[in-house]
Amino acid sequence: MTRGGKRTGQDEPERRCIVSGDVQPKAGLIRFVIGPDDRVVPDILGRLPGRGIWVTADRKLIERAARGAFSRAARRQVTVPEGLADEVEHQLARRVTDLIALARKAGLAVCGFEKVKERLAQERVRVLLQASDGSTRGKSKLWTPTGARYFDCLTADELGLAFGRQSVIHGALAAGTLSDRVVEEAAKLRGLRSMDGGQGTAGEDTET
Repeated sequence: MTRGGKRTGQDEPERRCIVSGDVQPKAGLIRFVIGPDDRVVPDILGRLPGRGIWVTADRKLIERAARGAFSRAARRQVTVPEGLADEVEHQLARRVTDLIALARKAGLAVCGFEKVKERLAQERVRVLLQASDGSTRGKSKLWTPTGARYFDCLTADELGLAFGRQSVIHGALAAGTLSDRVVEEAAKLRGLRSMDGGQGTAGEDTET
């Protein structure tokens, strides 16, 4: 099973993290490549040319990789951009919001407390999304169904961007391929962001 909770087959490609040495499915790692200028470049989409260098989707491990592991893996001296972990986090956040937006356009996603609560009652939720800066009391009124996934690694503004609103506290995705991709990428993002245990300050979902 991957970091995102998606069950994998025995033939799924695996890679070794250059920091921990652990071998795991690619879904739980971030791919990096070395550019023509010998700079380390994150490859969030996994499409850039060159030999991949893999690091577990964890901020601390990426920061450790910047202290020599990339050069050892590349077998030459490379340049690690300042704030590499922050850049990976930024790109992952954008990737997750883009995927949620695609799921919304495909009719798989809803937002707003009442709509999410209705989907939960109908047992139509694969992923429950709540803003990291939302009210703890408000978020506690919704529940994660058995077998579903829960993520609070996006802010209200980021969820709002995904749903085409100013801000969103509660969102839900139905089962589908896009939802599975959200699970996978959101699990990586969670590894880059330190959750503060519900120090919520955002308000309610905005209306369209």
